[in-house]
Amino acid sequence: MRLLLACLGLLLPIAAACAETDEAALWAALRDGGHVALMRHAIAPGVGDPAGFRLDDCTTQRKLSAQGRAQARAIGERFRANGIATAAVFSSQWCRCLDTARELALGEVVAFPGLNSFFADRGEEARHTAAVRALIGERARSPLPLVLVTHQVNITALTGVFPASGEIIVLRVDGDTPSVAGRIRTD
Repeated sequence: MRLLLACLGLLLPIAAACAETDEAALWAALRDGGHVALMRHAIAPGVGDPAGFRLDDCTTQRKLSAQGRAQARAIGERFRANGIATAAVFSSQWCRCLDTARELALGEVVAFPGLNSFFADRGEEARHTAAVRALIGERARSPLPLVLVTHQVNITALTGVFPASGEIIVLRVDGDTPSVAGRIRTD
């Protein structure tokens, strides 16, 4: 048992160093191009939206908490600390995504319907996913890093990853189908 604990004591710092190296490589990839930051909106307590919500009325939607707003600002600071001060930022039209994108403070936020949630209408999955793939294909090689703020269901449909609130999935763009390069945890 002592040997096991001693081995774990040696491996944990190595694992932490590897995670930091991997994260540094992901930030470098976002800076250098050919990669996309696909981000779930920051903390917004609850699931889905209330019955009768409307996109044009934030008071009817699930919103970011104060913790979620602080999380989004901190994520924006992490972008800047890693050499990304401005980006091409696209967001779902849902207020919690738009608010997350604005709190990042990386540049103008463009509302993009393809990033809208299909949580309540799974029949929209293929259409939304195709629209996001097309956007990525069109914008991934632009000089500015591409940041897409969306919902868990959209990210899972595109990547198979179930992200935490505020988590960034870094996509590598090779050809028509983006692939997951890694994950940047932000909690």
